[in-house]
Amino acid sequence: MKTVLIAVCLATVCAQLNAADWLQFRGPGGTGISPEANLPVQLDAKSVTWKINLPGRGLSSPVIVGDRVFVTAASGTESDRLHVICFRAADGSKVWERQFWATGRTMSHPKTSVAANTPCSDGRRLFCLFSSNDLLCLDLDGNVLWLRGLTRDYPNASNSLGMAASPVVVGDTLVVPVENDSESFTMGVDVVTGANRWKRDRPKLACWTTPVVVPDAKSGAPVVVLQSGPGLSAVDVRTGQEAWYYTDGASTMSSGVFSGGVLYAPSKGMVAMKPGAAGVHPEVLWHNNQLTPSTASPVVLAGRVFTLNSAGILSCGDIKDGRRLWQLRTTGPHSATPVGFGKHLVLVNEKGLVQIVNTGAPEGEIVSKLDLADTIIGTPSIGAGALFIRSDKALVKLGGS
Repeated sequence: MKTVLIAVCLATVCAQLNAADWLQFRGPGGTGISPEANLPVQLDAKSVTWKINLPGRGLSSPVIVGDRVFVTAASGTESDRLHVICFRAADGSKVWERQFWATGRTMSHPKTSVAANTPCSDGRRLFCLFSSNDLLCLDLDGNVLWLRGLTRDYPNASNSLGMAASPVVVGDTLVVPVENDSESFTMGVDVVTGANRWKRDRPKLACWTTPVVVPDAKSGAPVVVLQSGPGLSAVDVRTGQEAWYYTDGASTMSSGVFSGGVLYAPSKGMVAMKPGAAGVHPEVLWHNNQLTPSTASPVVLAGRVFTLNSAGILSCGDIKDGRRLWQLRTTGPHSATPVGFGKHLVLVNEKGLVQIVNTGAPEGEIVSKLDLADTIIGTPSIGAGALFIRSDKALVKLGGS
């Protein structure tokens, strides 16, 4: 028990030291919420601090570590040229770029891209997964530590639409989702060597959800929740053994979110549950089919849970009982997940319109808009005192110095 408490304390300290970094899809803890203040709320043309053209397309979110912003992209007629680029957050200057040839299939739906999976970082290393099943580990200076062409090991792992689930790193284990309608699995990889720690077969179903890390209800040790059409499966991060499961179905596009000790999962609407311990199923707190998200994942902010459908309807629910409090019509269509800070949510639609929503208003209120006039499918990131948004063509910084 003492060892567990020490580990928890150390994890808390590390989280506080890196509170302003955005190390994975949806940032700190995968919540989409930043602890930063003084971010831009009233947007206009002057809010664009810099805009840098990218060498290829991508849907992946920027990853932010200190003053460095990391972005992936894919270029070429077959989208087989993979790019990992590091920019300086302050001025947008390029620090380094590495390029790789894709070793797996690069087919994807025109709306998506080979660079659809958001990288993740442990603050020392950068882990990049592409839809071609190329998995790369670099240090923050761009030196290659290891790489794997997963298609060579698992030749049937692909689908015709392309894959977009993002990896997450937990301690010394990288959790890599490769879920698809053929050879479907998720694996835990040693962050130092790139070798498998474990590999679990998963439902043969195209799935684009990102794993969510939650604590075991008894030991507090991290378990990772894998989400697919049949439901949820929570597995031990170190061993891959299943701890508990939920079988009432789940979305294959919108990922769950863990906040305040509760897991909110898109399942026939939205379900709130307390994660279980090993061998103990989660306790369902409430279920509401009026809070159904589309592609965008749910966000929990200031005691409320928010879902966004593709048409642009933002729904606000009470986290205590799931009761829908209000709905706000925004300008859609949306694919990107909202991100938040303070009492504000940042929404970016597919045509590049950024909308800032004050969730503290009685019925929600759009307080400002900025048209970036470019296709944007990927989720924004927050760090270094600014918003970072990647489009089909460019990386844009809003606010900050």
